[in-house]
Amino acid sequence: MEPTVHRSMTATLQARWSNLSANIRGAGFVVVGAFILIVMASLVKELGKTVPAFEVLFVRFLAGLIVLLPVIWRMGFGMLRTKKLHLHIGRGFVGFMGNLCFFFALINMAISDTVTIQFSRPLIMAVIAALFLGEIIGWRRAVATIVGFSGILLITRPFGGGFEPWALVALSGTFFGTLVVLMIKLLSRTERTLVIMFYFALFTTLFSFIPALIVWETPTWLELGLLILAGALGIIGQSLFTHGIGLGETSFVMPFDYLRIVYSFILGFLWFEEVPGLWSYAGAVVITCSSLYLLRTEGARKVLPDDVTYPVGEK
Repeated sequence: MEPTVHRSMTATLQARWSNLSANIRGAGFVVVGAFILIVMASLVKELGKTVPAFEVLFVRFLAGLIVLLPVIWRMGFGMLRTKKLHLHIGRGFVGFMGNLCFFFALINMAISDTVTIQFSRPLIMAVIAALFLGEIIGWRRAVATIVGFSGILLITRPFGGGFEPWALVALSGTFFGTLVVLMIKLLSRTERTLVIMFYFALFTTLFSFIPALIVWETPTWLELGLLILAGALGIIGQSLFTHGIGLGETSFVMPFDYLRIVYSFILGFLWFEEVPGLWSYAGAVVITCSSLYLLRTEGARKVLPDDVTYPVGEK
């Protein structure tokens, strides 16, 4: 009876899940994916205490490549033919730099501050649109952008003795991540998603290999297990996030990804005993509100490419 009851309960839960709207199901995937990605980031921060950042980064990228290779093998390597190799290389480089900056910031400053700054990407996108794409963003969005950057200043605290220089590194990583969004949009016009993912994994692995080799320290069995776990969680979290975005409307689903900020505050306190100060809370609120406003107005305007916050390791 027990197996029958178990199958019946599973079927009931699946039916109820299928009856939910696509937006709700998409949001569910994003919520779970966001949590998994913050657990992955916490593992990176923990490993950074004893393992060089370049080594952690290399294993993270290599894990993605290993997962993709069997899929490419089954579909045939002929699908990898491309006339946009230079864009794939460029995307791999800026993705590598973005993740590198994020990893260094993550290891050296509070996880909540690092993750919060990562979500300032819509602010940087607005600046790029105004300066380089010739878009007139309007005074409301301009004010929201300025207010959003003031949130970064609150976290950086340049006005007192508590200046956090690593926040500038995190902001640099966000800038590279914004460039990645633009490059993905260019590539997606002619390239299949799997091709884009493969070349990203390939080139980021290559870019990180030599630095990792220079600083390589043989990990303990525990560290090796955590490295593999971090890589696996990154892939799982990104897959759930991507599936959630594909299921629901971006304007509805994307705000749920901002739960990563909440998760980072909670895990930062429970795991690393980090107690954010008032400036960190204030900065998180300002950046979140400003970025969400820009995302909503951008969704209505449909002028710029869709702004997707790509989790760490998938830039």
